[in-house]
Amino acid sequence: MVTEPEIRETHVPDARPRAAVIRDALGVGVAVGLSGFAFGVTAAGAGISTLQACVLSLLVFTGASQFALVGALAAGGNPFTAAAGAFFLGTRNAFYGLRLSQLLALPRAVRPFAAHWVIDETTAVALAQPDRKSARLGFTVTGLTLYALWNLTTLLGALGAEAIGDTNAWGLDAAGPAVFLALLAPMLKTATERAVAALALVLGLGFLPVLPAGVPVLIAALAAPVVLWMKGRRP
Repeated sequence: MVTEPEIRETHVPDARPRAAVIRDALGVGVAVGLSGFAFGVTAAGAGISTLQACVLSLLVFTGASQFALVGALAAGGNPFTAAAGAFFLGTRNAFYGLRLSQLLALPRAVRPFAAHWVIDETTAVALAQPDRKSARLGFTVTGLTLYALWNLTTLLGALGAEAIGDTNAWGLDAAGPAVFLALLAPMLKTATERAVAALALVLGLGFLPVLPAGVPVLIAALAAPVVLWMKGRRP
């Protein structure tokens, strides 16, 4: 006797409540967006004008690259070398974009604008969602909140630094590196990531006394391929 084939149920993840997605996205956006104040202070300490700092935040909008750029300039580095270090540090966002383009599947007309918001935080919030609708919402709310706050606090930080005068006298020159490390540390979850960070630290600090400012950052970028090469050679 022929029987009907057994129908297997496939589990489809339930969409997260909009309130939960918005809450998480706002939490990330506000927490990280406020650190734009540290960038504004650091930029002013590096001799960058308030207008230049604001333009950097508006057009570059990737904190790690911005801190790397002004840090190299503050140390007396060549502008082209500083820009190169910031560029290579920001290339990771291109890989985020490859993943998010599939996840979000945004209309072509929107993609160029959405690409400007492809950074660590928006990627993390979007990838944490169980479905496309929630991922789009999380990406949008995180990007909008972070972009608005980052640019506002950049302006406030730059104006505040100009008002108080010499930032080195207040120890505010350490604000940028401190915020950068605070953002980086939670991302080092695997042994490979920690090994890359450790080797990059050794290379960066090791070459700092002997190479022009900005160049050690480029040397430190070699840590990732070196660790991956060594990992691939393991039996």
